[in-house]
Amino acid sequence: MGHNADAPLIEGATGPWEIVIGLEVHAQVTSKAKLFSGAATDFGAEPNSQVSLVDAAMPGMLPVINAYCVEQAVRTGLGLKAQINPYSVFDRKNYFYADLPQGYQISQFKHPIVGEGKVLVDLPDGSSREVGITRLHLEQDAGKSMHDQAPDATFVDLNRSGVALMEIVSEPDMRSAEEAGAYLRKLRTILRYLGTCDGNMEQGSMRADVNVSVRRPGEGYGTRCEIKNVNSIRFVQQAIGYEARRQIDILEDGGTIDQETRLYDVAKGETRTMRSKEEAHDYRYFPDPDLLPLELDPAWIEEIAKDLPELPDEKKGRFMSSLGLSAYDASVLVADVETAAFYEKVAAGRDPKMVANWVTGDFFAAWNKSGRDLDDFVITAEKLGGLIDLIADNTISGRIAKEVFEAMVESGQDAAAIVEEKGLRQVTDTGAIAAEVDKVLDANQDKVAEYRSGKDKLFGFFVGQVMKATKGKANPQAVNEILKEKLNG
Repeated sequence: MGHNADAPLIEGATGPWEIVIGLEVHAQVTSKAKLFSGAATDFGAEPNSQVSLVDAAMPGMLPVINAYCVEQAVRTGLGLKAQINPYSVFDRKNYFYADLPQGYQISQFKHPIVGEGKVLVDLPDGSSREVGITRLHLEQDAGKSMHDQAPDATFVDLNRSGVALMEIVSEPDMRSAEEAGAYLRKLRTILRYLGTCDGNMEQGSMRADVNVSVRRPGEGYGTRCEIKNVNSIRFVQQAIGYEARRQIDILEDGGTIDQETRLYDVAKGETRTMRSKEEAHDYRYFPDPDLLPLELDPAWIEEIAKDLPELPDEKKGRFMSSLGLSAYDASVLVADVETAAFYEKVAAGRDPKMVANWVTGDFFAAWNKSGRDLDDFVITAEKLGGLIDLIADNTISGRIAKEVFEAMVESGQDAAAIVEEKGLRQVTDTGAIAAEVDKVLDANQDKVAEYRSGKDKLFGFFVGQVMKATKGKANPQAVNEILKEKLNG
């Protein structure tokens, strides 16, 4: 992918630069057992309590492939509109590290299970960009070294050892930290819709290696640096910003970029050298002799494809075409599989645009403030629907509805009960409204005269007085019509 004409450029002292970004995302497969053993995968278990003899690399132990993890990888590949490879091979990637008991990691190298795909990324300005996926392969995770347990020793927890990961490698198609953030959010949404990875970055079940290089617009790729294991979207964006600026400063000073692996220091907000590629291991990949090549039956792949849920892009398209929502509202609602389902439940049989305004506005604000899970929040889909019905049938006005909604959040009561209890029912009886209008006009004869002599702006004053007299309960439309009739009559 060459220079994108719309790509944001960074101004250096000597002219503009373009950032080139590719991401390698390690997504933990949602599965109750590990990739090659039956050990459990629950997060937060006691250290070393979920380790089988295979995970601990005891002599003579043979790995056995977990078919469900393979299915999850295929499902993810299909969700990324990618090529599924019917033939793939597990390789040993050799390196020595305290938390890698086998002395190698079982991964895939030349023949990954999933080939090229694509992700459509929605940008804040409403435009979309396609980011290519190079490949997705299955591999096992390593254990975890813990340096904070004792002053003079490192402890090793092997609970993660052997957990199935999907490594999803993008093309170097992103051109700004914002695009990279939007790509990660979209990828996480797709994984969650598919149920193949929970995307909890704070628990380490989704982490990113970030490849960053810079170049003059229109030139070939520069030398890249890889920032390892970044565990939040915000940190990915900060790391890209820092790293791009660091490389530009070096190049503008006449220096060169060393290809190396770096770490992002969250406390300092900077990247620093971890190891240079020159000393990097030669992993000596070779096919794992204990595992046969993986051969997938095309009919089985077809079955998985038929069973895929409606994915975010398709759902967004349907919300726009059949419910008439704007691209922005549709994007916000489909960003999360639960909120999309909640919205559809409320919108069933109601005005979809009005429901979208309520869900993305007052409802999201109150729900976010509560800090609760959606299914644990006081306002259910039924309760919000009940409130919207009262606006639709003119029982209450939109303005009063906001007051009722606040009371619902506080008390947990239904909208109808609050409206009755507080006497908030809208006055739609035109006789009663006309009587109030007469009172207001009688009390403000001077303003009536001014209005009739051409001061049209006073109309709003009269509406305000009538609404005040009725404590905001008069139907605004009726008030407008009756006032016009009486003032212009």
